[in-house]
Parts: sequence; structure tokens; C-alpha cells
Amino acid sequence: MTCRMRCGDACFHEVPNTTGNEYFADVVATVVSRRGFLKAGAVVGAVAVAGSVITAGSTPSAFAAEPVLDFEAIAPQATDSVFIPEGWEQDIVMRWGDKLFSTAPDFDVMAQTAAAQAQQFGYNCDFLGFFELDAETELMMVNHEYTDEYIMFPDYVAGAPTEEQVNIGLAAHGLSVVAVSKEAGSGRLTPVLDHELNRRFTATSKFELTGHAAGHELLRTTEDPSGTVVRGTLNNCAGGLTPWGTWLTAEENFNQYFANAEQVTDEPAATRLARYGLRGGQTERGWELFHDRFDLTLEPNEANRFGWIVEVDPFDPDSTPKKRTALGRFKHEAGTVAIAADGRAVVYSGDDERFDYVYKFVSDDVADLDGGAAANADLLDRGTLYVARFDGNSGTIADGGQLPAYGAFDGTGEWIPLVHNDESFVDGFTAAEVLLFTRLAADTVGATKMDRPEDVETNPVNGRVYLALTNNTNRTVEQVDEANPRSSNKHGHVIELVPGGEDHASTTFGWNVLLLAGDPADPSTYFAGYDKSQVSPISCPDNVAFDSNGNLWISTDGNKLGAHDGLYEVIVDGENRGRVRQFLSVPNDAECCGPWVGDDRVNIAVQHPGEGDEASFDAQTSHWPDGGDSVPRPSIVSIWPTVTPSPSPSPSPSATQSPTQAPSVSPSPSSTPGDDDGGTARPGLPSTGN
Repeated sequence: MTCRMRCGDACFHEVPNTTGNEYFADVVATVVSRRGFLKAGAVVGAVAVAGSVITAGSTPSAFAAEPVLDFEAIAPQATDSVFIPEGWEQDIVMRWGDKLFSTAPDFDVMAQTAAAQAQQFGYNCDFLGFFELDAETELMMVNHEYTDEYIMFPDYVAGAPTEEQVNIGLAAHGLSVVAVSKEAGSGRLTPVLDHELNRRFTATSKFELTGHAAGHELLRTTEDPSGTVVRGTLNNCAGGLTPWGTWLTAEENFNQYFANAEQVTDEPAATRLARYGLRGGQTERGWELFHDRFDLTLEPNEANRFGWIVEVDPFDPDSTPKKRTALGRFKHEAGTVAIAADGRAVVYSGDDERFDYVYKFVSDDVADLDGGAAANADLLDRGTLYVARFDGNSGTIADGGQLPAYGAFDGTGEWIPLVHNDESFVDGFTAAEVLLFTRLAADTVGATKMDRPEDVETNPVNGRVYLALTNNTNRTVEQVDEANPRSSNKHGHVIELVPGGEDHASTTFGWNVLLLAGDPADPSTYFAGYDKSQVSPISCPDNVAFDSNGNLWISTDGNKLGAHDGLYEVIVDGENRGRVRQFLSVPNDAECCGPWVGDDRVNIAVQHPGEGDEASFDAQTSHWPDGGDSVPRPSIVSIWPTVTPSPSPSPSPSATQSPTQAPSVSPSPSSTPGDDDGGTARPGLPSTGN
């Protein structure tokens, strides 16, 4: 069910990437010299990162040797709850249907309307981020990736939705910006009803296309002959917050919303549609039955207006979000910002498809970190877009996660330039075509095919970049390479990158595999050399975040070990590098998304609870969070320690401990808006979170 509703059954169709790109194990004729990359917890070569120099042969500085949060690892769970460690509390911040404005009706699952949903918290929450407004208030930003009409509506008929159901689905997609008040002495957050910055963006809201592809003839439609104004944003997955106080949100599986690709006979257009996974006749949701723009035979360019990174200014309630075409068009899983040595902005993003690529964008101009959105209004419209090629260190490797003789999966890599403003570096492509059909351009230059690149984020402490590769069961033995060292990779892995020198703008990098996920008893798993008997089992890494010590936190999507998805802490430096501890587990059929990890609380987005394969409105597989016989409602959860945490000097995680189940969560009552002293001040990017 999740596959059908989230990504149009992508994993059950042919892989869109049919290019003959060689896998790097075939590309490397000789063993690459060992320079400037990580080796199983040690950095080889002189690499300066985050102001600290790591020299050849040394162990990385113990930046993150100590945990920030004090907890005992939980055992894998299968309860219909958010299961947390002993000594911690939890509460719901917002759930699907909770209102942002007093003009909205209270949620009634039996009396839903599109007008109400446009003023209520949307469905399937994914990315989650916070900016501080003042000592008592934060601004919360949330993506609403997709809808599941089968469990949302009491009278839904597959293939024959009503117009109102379609319009509710359009309104339940998109974004929410919500002010929340903080309760002193706890991590409880309460939405501030009618706050001046509260906003809902839906699949019908106004968005602006910017950058060098904006206005291109392949972006023009009947409704928008300018090719610059789009209605809506679709399938927004992960994202990131910028140091200048804006929000980047990533459009991912947009392909599934557009009908009748099979009727497109023009060869160039058909090839482009196929590469982006657009196929078949009527869509799952049937939006095209009531809205012509979702029918490719009527509006062949509408699909080209999705698949972008969108920049939102959450501090200006009158602003129009911008779809930044300079960052390329593909199934973006993330859009996270690092600052290069010379002050330019660098945006990392993964393309979440089997055998697709990892990208970064480097701006031409220096970011103004004090000037806010206005001072950086077109920063992400000018610059160079790159795609990654990973070169292995061993030439060829054995299948099954078996380490090379020297004890690490690692190597070097390069960022291959695709386009700089109006200059294309790809033969046969104009600059605009590179931006519009980035996958095809990357195929041409020989980028490395990866195992579903998802979240890509920079560690604020050690300066390295962490890439979650969720899984790829389609990789064959012949396609195994050092960066993707297992065939039928159902559990996924995590790669650690070190930018060349100390500069995120560098066109070279070193890399190593930090984790090969799965059951620690499985010989194919790897935990950076840490004792596998002392780690929690983990499967299908998806979103990543960092705490204030630079420890990595991973939320999972699609656990293949027979337990529910959850959130995990991973030590990335020092003697405990590679130690994994499970912090929490999510309810039946749910996914853990958007982790936000602070020193005094953890927040997660619980997506698609109750999305079981046979689930329906009348046969729900989860009743979280309200219990009883209620419908499941995707929600934001806040978790905090009963007692203020103090890091354990030498914690001893246990993968088998089963803590007491947390109390049932309850809704947070909305409060009336109070004085918002300094509420529109624009802070810098927090050092923790997604």
C-alpha cells in the first residue's frame, strides 16, 4: 500500500535508469592511490574539516565520542505506539486535521471538505524543522508528502473518486508553517492558533519558477503561458533549513500524479517521461478526472513543473515560494546547505530512485548569513550543478558485504559539472535542458549509480557529509561496486564523505561506507568496525540528523527485519565509532521521518500509520494516536527526558532491553495567540536537527 500511494509502485516497475553507465568497479583500471579519504574510522591523507586538521594515519578527533542524550537502547518493537526508553515522556504536537486557524472547523473524519483541509494540518508529514522566534516560541515547518485515500475516506471507491475527495487530497498535500509555544521544564509544544506566520501551502497554492530554466517553452501551459507560475507542490519529502533563515523542501515522486503517459508518442517526450518514471494510463488517485493539468495528453508540460527544490521564506507570510530550477529536476530527497570556505552556498541532494545519483549545487555568490531571505533572494538561481562519481579503492570486490583485504570500503570521488547558469557542460544538451532533464544529463557524463540516495546532510561538528542509501534489491552481483557493495541490498547503507581539503565547493572528495545495515548477526553487515554484538539492528536508513556533539541520528523507512521503523543514534567519531542504539519505534505500518534532535528534546514525524497492505477505512491496521477505533492520523511527536539528561560517561547500549511502554499520547490543545515579542525576527540555522 505504501509503495502504491507514495511513489506509484516505483520498485515494482522497470528501473528508469537504463543507461549503459559503467559501474565504477569497471571504470577503475588500476587501484586508485590512497589519498584524502577515510579508512574505517581513520582519515588517510591530510584533510582539514571544520577548522580542525586530521592528519594521515590518525584517528579522527573525538568530536562525537560522547552522546548528548542519556537513554538505554530499546529492543526492536511491533507495538501500535511510539515506543520510547524508560525515563522519557512524549506528546503529540499536531496531527492530521488539527487546525491552524480559528476559522477552520474541528477535524471530523466523516465530514471532510477541501476548504477545511486547506486550513488544517496536512496528511503524511515528512520533513520537520524549527526556527526559534523567541524564548517561548518556535516556528515549525512540515512537509506533507502524499495522501492515502483508502484509509482517509469512509466511502472511497478505487478508480472512481468524487471531485470533493480529489480536492481534499490536493489540499492535504503540501506544506505547513505553524508557530508552537514551548512549555517550560518539558519538551511539550503547543500550536499557536492564528499566529501571524501560520500558513498552509497545498497542491493548488501559487509557486514561482526561478533560475535559468524558468520561462522555457517546456514549462509553459495553457494556464501559464509564461512558464513561471505553478500551482502547487507535490510529494515533498525531506528538505533543510538555510543559514539565512529560509526553508528548502524537496519534490520527490511527482511522476505518479500525471496520467496517460502511455499515449505520448513523440519520441523525445516519451523518452524523457520514461526516464522520470511516468507511465501508464489513469493514475492511482485520479486527479486528472477533474483537473486537466494532470492529464499529459492535455497538458504535456505540466509534469516538468515538478521535481524541484522549493525555497520558502517562513518569516514573510505574504511571500511566494520559489522553485529553484538551478538545482536541477529529479526526485529530490533532500536539499541541505553547507557553506564553502569562501562563503558560497552548497546544496546537497539525493535522487531517490534505484540506480540514481547524488548531486550538489555551488552558488556563484557568497551567502549573506546576516541579511535573511531578502539579501539572498536569488542566491540559489546562479551557480554550478554537479553530479557525483565514486571511485573505489580496490578495483574489484566480492559480493555480500565482504570487506576488502585492507579492511574498508572506501575511495575517492569527483563532482562532475553539468551546467553553470546558461552554459551546459553536457554534449547535446542546452543549459535549460540540463536543468529540466537532469537525470538524462547525468546519465551522459557517467555518474555513479547508487542504491536509492535519500537524505544527504553535513555534520555541523566534524564537517563531513552523510548519505543515506535506503536499499536496492535490484542490484545484481555483476553490478556490485565498492560504494554499493551488496547485491539485493534490502537493508541499505550509509556513506560518509570528506570534502576535498576543507572546502564543500571542492570538486573532489573522499568517502567510506560507515554502515552496512541489517541484522548484526548477518555477515554482510558492517558497523564501522564496532563490535556487532553491541549494536542495535537497523534496516533501511532514510532521514539523517545530528545532535550538538555531531552524533548521527537515522530514521528508517521500510524495516526488513520484522520490526517497526524507528530512530537510531550512531557515534561517528572516537573509539565508539559505529555504535548504533535504537532510541524509539513507531506505530503499526508507520515510517519515522524528519528527526530533529536537540539537547533537551527530540521531535519526529510519524508518517503513514496504519498503511497496511490490506487496510481500508473500515479495516484499519492502526488506531494511533487517538486509540480506540479511531482512524490513524500522521502526526508530529515531541519526546523529552523526565529528568534533564546528563550524558553518560561510558554508556552501555543494549539491543535487547525492553523498556516500559510510554503512556498513550494525547492531543495538544490549541492556545489563543498571545503577544509575539520579536516574533518575526529571523534567526540563524540551528546547529541540530534535520
